[in-house]
Amino acid sequence: MTTLMQRSPETSCIYVADTANFPYGEKTHEEVVKCVSELVEKIKLQFEPKVIVLACNTMSVNALDALRSEFSDVKFVGTVPAIKLAASVSKNRRIGLLATHATCENPYNIELKNKFAGDCTLVNRADPDLISFIEHNAFTASREECLAAVKPAVDFFRAENCDVIILGCTHFLNFTDVFEEACGADIKVVDSVDGVVRHSLEVLNSDDDSKEKLVGDFKGVSPLGERVADKPTKRREPTQLAGAVRGATWLGSVGETSPSLYITGFRDIEEENQYNVLCSRFGIKFGGLLKK
Repeated sequence: MTTLMQRSPETSCIYVADTANFPYGEKTHEEVVKCVSELVEKIKLQFEPKVIVLACNTMSVNALDALRSEFSDVKFVGTVPAIKLAASVSKNRRIGLLATHATCENPYNIELKNKFAGDCTLVNRADPDLISFIEHNAFTASREECLAAVKPAVDFFRAENCDVIILGCTHFLNFTDVFEEACGADIKVVDSVDGVVRHSLEVLNSDDDSKEKLVGDFKGVSPLGERVADKPTKRREPTQLAGAVRGATWLGSVGETSPSLYITGFRDIEEENQYNVLCSRFGIKFGGLLKK
């Protein structure tokens, strides 16, 4: 969301994190579709969005087509693994996808791989433990603890001779600089943030539905992305478009002075306090629980 607001500060942007249904990556296809459909219905009732960005790879590969069918009056933008981008920078044609089980096991990735990386080997790794660590512990973890958390995944891909790692879960984007440090110079880290933001603004600014279908490279999703990490960068804020928790970003036409964050449930009072601290730190309005 931060990236989107930087590109288009006049755009009204609200992030809805479906904390009540965490973790999405361990759900079945049917469960994901049901949860996301119910979430979109709530967002529609409360905010009347022009565009909803599925800031979650698992949501996108499982539910995007169903949402477009069910909610034909809303434009949707999906987030999918940056397989095309990874293939464009890989030297040895072995690329790693780090994601949830639901994303790794979805046939959609095979379609992306066949279309954009046919001469590459795609090595998958689902890592629910790392996702849970980022979801629940990243607020207070030390740098050393963060590096230790990503080390098993990096070691796995290095042993598989991968020279590119795709961050295929939006949780991981908060750890981009941690991955970069752990990977060193021999493994590149890629994501789809730039492509998703660009496509979101194109869709938002398009009044012609036919134009939307022509934007992006695959099924109305922009899988290319444009960010390749060549050196350590400043740690991304947990509330950007592809943020620390899975959710949907609503885009309107008239901006507010700062974005807002809503969630669908608290695990405990400590988690509620974490969101209050997070929003205060980054100048975000915390809207609390999304209305039922």
